[in-house]
Amino acid sequence: MDDLKEKRQQASFMYSMKAVVWSFFGLRRKSDFDTDSAKLNPVHIIIAALLAVAIFIGLLITVVKLVVPK
Repeated sequence: MDDLKEKRQQASFMYSMKAVVWSFFGLRRKSDFDTDSAKLNPVHIIIAALLAVAIFIGLLITVVKLVVPK
C-alpha cells in the first residue's frame, strides 16, 4: 500500500497548465488522459483553467481592438 503512494507523484502546476491548454484544442491522447487522471491535482486544474480563460479573453479583446477602427 505504501508503495502505491510513493509511485503516485503529483504533477507540477506547469504540467497541469499544459494539460488544460491542450484540452482547449481537444488534442489529448488517450494515454495522456489516463496518466492525467492519476497525477493531476484538481486545484491546479481549476487555477490553470481560470488563468487560461483570462489569457484567451485578453487575447481576443486585444485582437478586436487592433482590427476594429474607432
